[in-house]
Amino acid sequence: MPDQRSSSSPSSPRKRPWLWGSLMAAVASLVAGCKSPSAPRAPAPSPAQQGQASGRPAPSDAATPRAYRQDGARHLYALNAQRIYKGQLPPVLYAVGTLEIDIDRQGRVQRLHWLRAPRHAPEVIAEIERTARAAAPYPVPARLGKVTYIDTWLWDKSGKFQLDTLTEGQL
Repeated sequence: MPDQRSSSSPSSPRKRPWLWGSLMAAVASLVAGCKSPSAPRAPAPSPAQQGQASGRPAPSDAATPRAYRQDGARHLYALNAQRIYKGQLPPVLYAVGTLEIDIDRQGRVQRLHWLRAPRHAPEVIAEIERTARAAAPYPVPARLGKVTYIDTWLWDKSGKFQLDTLTEGQL
């Protein structure tokens, strides 16, 4: 009588090639998973980062003062990252001031003019003016030649701030 466990047995490897294929695929995936990951590639620097690496901000391509305001605000945030209020501002702010800034063809501050100064907080006025001047040179207004732009400074009692252009809102 022939042995029933011969090649005709349902558990025979010859009768279940899918089982061997699945087993080999599982082993291959385990081996691949054991490889050390390659170091992540650093993203290419943006034009703004390239400009900052050279010590000068990248030129602004803004065609209007309102569009330039975005570039000016991002520039101020980049230079004052530790002073930016993270998240939504509290419902009551210590000071709010609206400042007009004249930027020349080289990105230098030519003039600061308060449209709405927080007169109850003269130390905030002085600090905003110091911060705005210290941020020069600003992105060169390449398409505009020179520019006058306006932004509102939202000042928390902690001394941190947001600009209205990039604000995260208020609670």
